[in-house]
Amino acid sequence: MKKINPKYQRIIKKIKRLESPMRELRESDFAAKTALFKMRLKSGEILERILPEAFVLVKEAARRRVGLEAHDVQLAGGIAAHEGNIVEMKTGEGKTLAIVFPAYLNALEGKGVHVITANDYLAKRDARWMGRIYQLLGVGADYVTEKSNRFDRQVAYSLDITYASNSEVCFDYLRD
Repeated sequence: MKKINPKYQRIIKKIKRLESPMRELRESDFAAKTALFKMRLKSGEILERILPEAFVLVKEAARRRVGLEAHDVQLAGGIAAHEGNIVEMKTGEGKTLAIVFPAYLNALEGKGVHVITANDYLAKRDARWMGRIYQLLGVGADYVTEKSNRFDRQVAYSLDITYASNSEVCFDYLRD
């Protein structure tokens, strides 16, 4: 396993310091925190300032909704993806969970986030599975596959987070 970037280690330490209070949150507090993050962004705060709080909120939502405990490598992968870096993780290292962190964070801006998967199966599986996390957080997520009709595509793309294969995104772009 590769060593985690020291910059990311500092951010991960901040995330871990915030974990304890998150365990005390009620289910309704998650969507309220999301609304607060959105207000802070509209007031001029930047995503990087919100990142530790947003990531720890996702971490707790994942623990509650899908029983997954995010590890440092997944948090580091999420930070790197948020920064626009290509993240390489081996099978079993938690790519599906790792991408939820930056997807949620960037969805707070209200511009829509596309999570690109290798195939339709993964788009559908990941959107449904991780959708339980997004639901608790108060953001909408759906998927687009080859079998999605025009209406279903419009609905999926109108939500905060859309999972789709690279070919579907490309063809939808060309169609539009």
